[in-house]
Amino acid sequence: MASRGQLSPVAIAVLALLAEEPMHAYRMQQLMRERGVGLVVNVRNRSGLHASLDRLARDELIRVRAVERDARHPERTVYELTAPGRETLLAGLRDHVATPAREFPLFPAVVSFLHLLSPEDARARLELRAEALQRRLTVTEAVLTASREYGVPRLHLLEHEYLETTTSAELAWVRAVSRDIGAGDLTWEPYA
Repeated sequence: MASRGQLSPVAIAVLALLAEEPMHAYRMQQLMRERGVGLVVNVRNRSGLHASLDRLARDELIRVRAVERDARHPERTVYELTAPGRETLLAGLRDHVATPAREFPLFPAVVSFLHLLSPEDARARLELRAEALQRRLTVTEAVLTASREYGVPRLHLLEHEYLETTTSAELAWVRAVSRDIGAGDLTWEPYA
């Protein structure tokens, strides 16, 4: 059986969807798209979802409930959550909500070596990042606005609120550092 440390964000999303009701992979993808799960979980390709389904089934956290066949659609495997799957999901949720994980995102790592770029190059790259962050923030805000107008309860928007807050904070920091470089308040000799 999989432990908390072995559950990926995709696996958590799959288990959570199956906690709602049994469904096939295509329905999971539809719900993830409709709910904006792709903003917080990397579900861009179908193969990642199917790999997660295979692993969860192998670990007996989910099982095949039925295989749907009809003339209008290809054969679809319907999955359901098992009792150990529910226990694993709930334990993982409790643990992850209560305990910050020691994550090592790429951006802070590359910032620690910013001195290897010239200040001008670093500022140009930070400005590109700021543009990308602004686009991400705009999409997140649009999802929140549309969801609220549609009547989605706040409980189901918390991950988007979190993403909006963290993206806003990163954007403010990137803009401040870029501004300081541009003003000459933060400078260094380029790496030779």
